[in-house]
Amino acid sequence: MLAGILVAVVFAWLFAEVADEVLEGERQHWDEMVLLSLRQANDRLTPIGPSWMMESAKDLTALGGVTIITFVNVAAFGYLALRGKWNSFWLMVLSVIGGAIGTTVLKDLFGRTRPSVVPHLVEVNSASFPSGHSMLAAVTYLTIGAMLARAADGTHQKVYIITLAILVTLIIGLTRIYLGVHYPSDVLGGWCAGISWALLCLLIAKFLERAGVVRERSLIHGRD
Repeated sequence: MLAGILVAVVFAWLFAEVADEVLEGERQHWDEMVLLSLRQANDRLTPIGPSWMMESAKDLTALGGVTIITFVNVAAFGYLALRGKWNSFWLMVLSVIGGAIGTTVLKDLFGRTRPSVVPHLVEVNSASFPSGHSMLAAVTYLTIGAMLARAADGTHQKVYIITLAILVTLIIGLTRIYLGVHYPSDVLGGWCAGISWALLCLLIAKFLERAGVVRERSLIHGRD
């Protein structure tokens, strides 16, 4: 519990630091340099790398989009409901809805405009900071990964599941930068906010179980 609280506080602090630099414009030049480095020197519309990389990035970035995130969460909700894991069910609901609301509030609060130094390779229509794809990916995939890992047998299975959840979250954020729709600081901020929120929800569930408020042995807290 103490380690989890410490990690959540660290990521919340990192988000605050990134947000402060964004407000002061301290990262703007660095952010633009990174975006420019990912495009051909003589053609800002064309990203570096082989032609298939852009299509792959578009496919992978969809994993953090509203449609896929909604589908994944609904599937998880349904599974938990069928298993009667209502503590885990409501944890997921709190985590996802809270993350979605938090993303919207933070975007409106900072109101950062999208990158203009390079053309966008996918359509976007919201504020830039923090990255919604990155934040919701962290909330969704890390929460699901944590639940599955708690139910897994053996250390190797747990490490595999958590590693996969982290990898998916990282890939989604990196594709947003590669496609030119987010600054690196937007993605970093989204990751930090999402991880902090997901950990907070997991810690609340763990605290309620230890306090005896909930007694169900849900997927988060172990096998049946």
